[in-house]
Amino acid sequence: MGTAIVITIRPFRSDDIAAMRDIYARAVTEIGSRIYNPDQVRVWTALIPGTDRFATMMNDGRICLIATDENDCPLAFCDLEPDGHIHFLYAIPEISGTGAVAELYDAIENTAQERNIAKLYSEASELAKRFLVKQGFKVVERRDFEVAGIAIHNYAVEKRLRPIT
Repeated sequence: MGTAIVITIRPFRSDDIAAMRDIYARAVTEIGSRIYNPDQVRVWTALIPGTDRFATMMNDGRICLIATDENDCPLAFCDLEPDGHIHFLYAIPEISGTGAVAELYDAIENTAQERNIAKLYSEASELAKRFLVKQGFKVVERRDFEVAGIAIHNYAVEKRLRPIT
């Protein structure tokens, strides 16, 4: 378990994209490689959105929150689409176990509740699944598929925030 660190959570800014791409790459290669084999890590890393695609996604109506250190350097990020979908939840390896990612997730969930979103859902890696289950998510199913001819898997997960009417 890591030592608690002080973070600030703030909205995404366009100058965060390079750091977000780096966070994503490091999370996949350094954390994802604990569970996934080298070929799986390679194809997963290839899915990192390019700079323009990331900018488009982050400005499409979703909320994106960034966890930063005392120097406003991004350490983790998470997004929330209007329908409750979480597409991204990535952090640098150094903050694993510090509570920083849980703090970032709590901010996203609070945002969802403020927006009266009934359910959060995501497609989670093995490690993200473990984290999200601790946050109250339920595993719906394991999803096995191929990326560039390489077999890989993730999990459909969801969390009800209120009864769906």
